[in-house]
Amino acid sequence: MSSNLIEMKNLGKTSVQWLNAVGIRDKEKLQEVGSVEAYRKIKTRGFKVSKVLLYALEGALINAHWNKLDPSLKERLVEQAEDNG
Repeated sequence: MSSNLIEMKNLGKTSVQWLNAVGIRDKEKLQEVGSVEAYRKIKTRGFKVSKVLLYALEGALINAHWNKLDPSLKERLVEQAEDNG
């Protein structure tokens, strides 16, 4: 049984709509894709997003509020998201 994205911590109606728009429709798919790639897909699709979405996606995966993520983790996520290589 698939897990509903809207039930995950940090994810609201808009972020779930963005995830659905890029083919991520459940928790399992988000786990498979990962927060960085999901963020990249959403951004590439043309949605205007901030780094908070990246933190929210990671927080959703580890069941933590995005604002409670360690600053070093946030920094690594941003580096990965901005890495074009």
